[in-house]
Amino acid sequence: MTAGLIGYSDRISVRSGETIAFKVSSAGPTPYHAMLVRIVRGDPNPDGPPPKLEDLSDLFDGRFASRVQHAWPGSYGLVEAARDARLPASLHVEALIWPTLPEDGPQTVISRRDPASGAGFALVLTPEGMAFETGKDRVVVGKKLRGRIWYRVWASADPETGTLRVGQQPLVRAFGTDDEGEASGKATGLDLDSASPVLIAAEAATDRPARRCFNGKIEAPRVQGFAAWDFTRHMDSMEIEDTGPNGLHGRLLNLPTRAMKGSAWTGAERDWRRAPHHYAAIHFHDDDLHDCGWLDDFSFTVPKDMKSGIYGMQLTCGTQRDVIPFVVRPQVGKPQAKVCYLAATFTYQVYSNFSRGMYDDAFRKRVSDWKAYPHNPDEHRDYGLSTYNHHRDGSGVAYSSRLRPLLTWRPNFLSFNDEAGSGLRHLPADTHLTGWLDRMNVPFDVITDHDLDEKGVELLSSYKVVLTGSHPEYHTEGTLDALQAYTETGGRLMYLGGNGFYWRVALSPKVPGAIEVRRTEGGIRTWAAEPGEYYHAFDGAYGGLWRRSDRAPNLLCGIGFSSQGTFVGDSYRQSPAARDNTHAWIFEGVKDELFGGYGFSGGGAAGFELDRLDHRLGSPLNAVVLASSEGHDRRNFVVVHEERLGFTTTIPGQTLEQLIRADMTYIEKPKGGAVFSVGSITYCGSLPHNKFDNDVSRLTFNVLNRFGELRLKWPF
Repeated sequence: MTAGLIGYSDRISVRSGETIAFKVSSAGPTPYHAMLVRIVRGDPNPDGPPPKLEDLSDLFDGRFASRVQHAWPGSYGLVEAARDARLPASLHVEALIWPTLPEDGPQTVISRRDPASGAGFALVLTPEGMAFETGKDRVVVGKKLRGRIWYRVWASADPETGTLRVGQQPLVRAFGTDDEGEASGKATGLDLDSASPVLIAAEAATDRPARRCFNGKIEAPRVQGFAAWDFTRHMDSMEIEDTGPNGLHGRLLNLPTRAMKGSAWTGAERDWRRAPHHYAAIHFHDDDLHDCGWLDDFSFTVPKDMKSGIYGMQLTCGTQRDVIPFVVRPQVGKPQAKVCYLAATFTYQVYSNFSRGMYDDAFRKRVSDWKAYPHNPDEHRDYGLSTYNHHRDGSGVAYSSRLRPLLTWRPNFLSFNDEAGSGLRHLPADTHLTGWLDRMNVPFDVITDHDLDEKGVELLSSYKVVLTGSHPEYHTEGTLDALQAYTETGGRLMYLGGNGFYWRVALSPKVPGAIEVRRTEGGIRTWAAEPGEYYHAFDGAYGGLWRRSDRAPNLLCGIGFSSQGTFVGDSYRQSPAARDNTHAWIFEGVKDELFGGYGFSGGGAAGFELDRLDHRLGSPLNAVVLASSEGHDRRNFVVVHEERLGFTTTIPGQTLEQLIRADMTYIEKPKGGAVFSVGSITYCGSLPHNKFDNDVSRLTFNVLNRFGELRLKWPF
């Protein structure tokens, strides 16, 4: 289902003097209105502070003609250079395939065909086996292929005799199966040579870029005497190289998954860089999506004196609306404030368009009643999936792109129909923090994970304190190195979330806009990578949890992911250390020993995903636990997989109940540096409670005031 008004931008972060372009699809009969806003609060819950999008129409305000722009999922290889090349007189094509949905309708393995006339050829997987199509002629084997089995498939055409042949042969035979065969037939008139590009895993179409997209792996496709594509080359890119006589190189569209086990894989080597011939396959999906390729509608150039912050381009057309967020960051070394908020854009992108399968009538009613963001990924899978989803063939989604509409990356978007709160995650949940900073009159700059990975610690070094939001889960080596260096050289970090610094991700300059994750070995996850497919294609690094690379979150922030529950929250209880002379300043004005049993995320400050201290995993010996959460029901919470050995036994030797907790932790670092960590995803949701006048708010204010050397007075 196509949204009536939707858009995306060509970048997510800009600084003064730079230009950001917006690409919009509008089905309205009239022009749409675009206006710049600053995103301060993005929670539509009528029981809390109202959403706040500041009108900045004095900086940008315009009307633009409506036009519909489509998203066309489905990955494939495109060889434009083949358009002008001549085929051999006698045609023979073949490939190795590993189909994942062999029972589906026609799926093309390799083609060179005019979509209007049908001239050319296509080797096609069908529910009746392999088929070879040329013009109006078709021959099919008539034997079904099995799923997730390697086959050699081939087809040939003899112009002299008019004979067409097609065949399939499993590389491993199974007792009792009959899936090997060949078929032949006579063509009524061969018209093989078409001035068209070659497509791998699809064929050309008249109404869209490609059709009949293949689901599964393809290896070593070739046209004898014409081209032979070797997928072991340029594995970290979207290029495909022809080793044949004509040098017909091509490119991949819509991000099929590379560095995949091929037909020769034996298990002897797990790193594709050391044995690329074992990883000669590409996994294609008919629901892959990278760059929608929409045309620019308008652009905005950031004024020289524009304040750093989270902004949005607000679109309206009749009753339709959308807001496309972006960040204005400061110049390197030229901070506009003492406080820096690090927006978790890697995590936002990894989760983008997460279809949770929860969008029922009751949820729709809440969205309508609250005037929340109107679009949900459950109804818009055409805009691509999240890495928390499965492809239609059951394999996990390893890539996420920002070059498409990102429905979950919107203010006022509801992830859950939360009985006790608002049900926000990611950017809208983090506006609980930015709204709090606004209410506390704290000036702050904003940078993104993407900025930090590119620029390094230099981007942070001018700030007294750096804050995270509710869920900074995904990081690169570059962002972790920068944060570690910052805290070791006098910087102060406030980790105001849970399940942070958990998964390793990869970026590639050869694949702009995309991020890669491999869900290896263990960890709380929605899908598991296949054995042997644990190394990123983008950077060749071993994927999975940072803990598996001996870099647990505890090393940076003193605590690490310990347990996950349903989206419910509870309270913290102060420890004796909270009341000693060294740490009493943190709890100045906090009224109750048990605090935080309220909020707009699950109804409590400690909930959903919880982190705890563990010296064995690198928590510094001087880390002090100021408070720990309690009240978590074992029926609603589980200990993370990587801490469990058996049914009740754990790696730390503690009981399961003991491991289900959040530890609020304080660490002093060299040169005046410090880290304050809360260990809960729902913590920031408690900040707006009682119009921001509450114990969680006061405690956070105390730490920020000291860390940032702000000298502010508590406003209540």
